[in-house]
Amino acid sequence: MTHLRKMMLEELQRRNYSENTTRCYIRTVEDFARRFNCQPDRLGPRHIREYQAELFKRKLSPRTVTQRLAALRFFYCKTLKKAWSSVETPYPKKIIHLPTILSQEEVAQLIDAALTPYHRTLLMTLYAIGARRAELTHLKVSDVDSKRMVIRIQGGKGRKDRDVMLSPKLLEELRAHCHRLCRRPIIWLFPGDRLHRGDQPIDTKNSLECL
Repeated sequence: MTHLRKMMLEELQRRNYSENTTRCYIRTVEDFARRFNCQPDRLGPRHIREYQAELFKRKLSPRTVTQRLAALRFFYCKTLKKAWSSVETPYPKKIIHLPTILSQEEVAQLIDAALTPYHRTLLMTLYAIGARRAELTHLKVSDVDSKRMVIRIQGGKGRKDRDVMLSPKLLEELRAHCHRLCRRPIIWLFPGDRLHRGDQPIDTKNSLECL
């Protein structure tokens, strides 16, 4: 680990940034340094402008470009203690698209197309509670509250917890799901290992295998 990487990692950890944000910020600075084949602390505003322009040439979305700029701003302001000009490096305008809404028939077809009962339950839960992928993959069995008929989502976007409604049909499906898995007590609602022992949660990449 280089000295600069260690410094930036410490600053991110001190501020309790999430693992995903930390990983993204570190990778952005590494990509920035590779682009100019130079240590990032030796690069300045001109290089940042060139890098920003190149990100759009890579066909990255405005949201991704904004995230990359936020990473560089953190690196210069918090790690190097240098000034950052918002005028010199403006964030791109957001593009707002209307979401694609599936009909009930399309949702049913999607769920029925799941390859295994495990993936069928995963898709049903994702649709029924409206969770993000990362939130879904970190659900624990203990988060399902059948008495209050809610599912507790912990550490969601913005590090906030929230309760979502649990329908009787989903509860029935989750009970059958746990019965199939429970050779011994498990922690995670959707275990990620092949034998579904429950030691680790499924990750966001593997959760797409059901599609």
